[in-house]
Amino acid sequence: MNRFGEMHCSIAQAVGVVAEPWTPLILRDLFLGLRRFDQLSEDLGISRNLLTQRLDRLQAAGVVEKVAYQRRPVRYEYHLTEAGRDIVPALITLMAWGDRWSTPPGGPPALLIHSCGEQFTPTVTCPHCGGPAGADTITMVAGPGAAQGPGTMVLAKPGQ
Repeated sequence: MNRFGEMHCSIAQAVGVVAEPWTPLILRDLFLGLRRFDQLSEDLGISRNLLTQRLDRLQAAGVVEKVAYQRRPVRYEYHLTEAGRDIVPALITLMAWGDRWSTPPGGPPALLIHSCGEQFTPTVTCPHCGGPAGADTITMVAGPGAAQGPGTMVLAKPGQ
């Protein structure tokens, strides 16, 4: 296990759940509609033991749920929960970064089409002004949950 869950930081907490090797790819495949263990194992080329561990961890974190699709013998599909669906924008933003900075030969392997029918590249914007939200346009300040501890020295001042 990792120590990210001990850090009083939303990024560290999220990394503790979804940033282990293979996990973003499992989430991607679930989003793309692969639901069964064998489909995931075959598509990713991941060992069954490791896939079981990752799925169990995602299930324990409330990101994935097991749904029985057959009773005799019992067989399960894996579905993204609301928390799992909420990670999709972060995954496609990571994909956009990969498309820009580490594109495989031949170009991006996938394109994104919005429900309006148009192809797009995800961007993070301010919901108030619509401007881009990036390293040059945002400032992070201590929030109501800021506390001193590992991984929070920048935001939590002594005495908070």
